[in-house]
Amino acid sequence: MENGVYDLGLRLKALRQKKRLSQKFVAARIGVTRATISAYENNLTTPSVEQLVKLALLYGASLDFMLNLDRRDVLYLDGLTESQRLT
Repeated sequence: MENGVYDLGLRLKALRQKKRLSQKFVAARIGVTRATISAYENNLTTPSVEQLVKLALLYGASLDFMLNLDRRDVLYLDGLTESQRLT
């Protein structure tokens, strides 16, 4: 994160702690065990897309932020003609 290294587990843990939520509470809210939340935060298991969405909603965070995609350059093509898109 600070030094360019992305760590999903660390980001999930930081989001949970920022909201002052326990692993037990988060687990109950998204329908998994506390051990599963611990495994996510320690990079032993990767959450499914469904679980990531539930965590994003619970933490009030975007999936882009959670997956470290928020710092990538984006080029929007909305409103451009087909020929403009191909140039």
